[in-house]
Amino acid sequence: MADEPLVLGIETSCDETGVGIVRGHTLLADAVASSVEEHARFGGVVPEVASRAHLEAMVPTIRRALKDAGVAASDLDGIAVTAGPGLAGALLVGVSAAKAYAYALGKPLYGVNHLASHICVDQLEHGALPEPTMALLVSGGHSSLLLTTDITSDVRPLGSTIDDAAGEAFDKVARVLGLGFPGGPAVDRYARDGDPKAIRFPRGLTGPRDPVYDFSFSGLKTAVARWVEERRREGADVPIADVAASFQEAVTDVLTRKAIRACKDHGVEHLMIGGGVAANSRLRAMAQRRCADAGIELRVPRPKLCTDNGAMVAALGAEMVARGRSASDWDLPADSSLPVTEPHVPGRTPATAPGHHH
Repeated sequence: MADEPLVLGIETSCDETGVGIVRGHTLLADAVASSVEEHARFGGVVPEVASRAHLEAMVPTIRRALKDAGVAASDLDGIAVTAGPGLAGALLVGVSAAKAYAYALGKPLYGVNHLASHICVDQLEHGALPEPTMALLVSGGHSSLLLTTDITSDVRPLGSTIDDAAGEAFDKVARVLGLGFPGGPAVDRYARDGDPKAIRFPRGLTGPRDPVYDFSFSGLKTAVARWVEERRREGADVPIADVAASFQEAVTDVLTRKAIRACKDHGVEHLMIGGGVAANSRLRAMAQRRCADAGIELRVPRPKLCTDNGAMVAALGAEMVARGRSASDWDLPADSSLPVTEPHVPGRTPATAPGHHH
């Protein structure tokens, strides 16, 4: 085994079939098959459609990743897979595939946490994660503030969304404005031509008695919908760019404010932002400016690594192997509500591959 573990990662928690191959902190392949087109006509992700798409894409995507990386499956030191959280049926496809490959190849299996993987992917961009690191994860399903001192074993949730996740709010506002699905990139695009100060939308959970690190975007989303409805009722034009910019400003203001407060409160000097919404240009710019003012070092992976992908799973798997964490058992479950406090699902006994029994 080389000094740096060679690991293949499989990610199927939602609508992207991602397969990544990583050697240590180096990304060798990142193959993604997306079923977003199939969901667009429903205006959101349909779990059954996603599961079927994963099933069809799995083997070709794994083959493509191995080819891109220029490695043979037999060269791998382990197979990592998202065990949760996510859509149960979709997760099951990935977990079953990972077990089949690990078993057939005689390699250890690592069931890892989707959220911890979003943090770990930054190692592929900026090298080893500083310990401790504060992570702000913002995606379609999550808005979380997490403190990690060891990405393979210690991830502590400080705050999360109490209703809609940030990405969900982007999708819903995009729908109100008729911008299509997924909403994040569309809102970002329109917001560039708008005035972020045009409309003062509410900043959720920022009052003196509100939970300091939790997020709420449901009221904001409703406020945007009401404002737009009011304009339409009056027969006035809806300034889409201004609405998009003002909404985006409200979201990014709250996200960055709370993340920096958490860093200061816990004496942490590194903030990592991940998840699909981390691809948002305004969030990146505002975080950069506020971190600079606060003397905090910001780490944000490139946009392609922020959305769901197999590379992030491989990155965490490689870290598990490097740190000698125990492999998962063959009865590894797909756990749709796997808590972030469990970065991986260790076996009761270090699982040995078939034909490698002690």
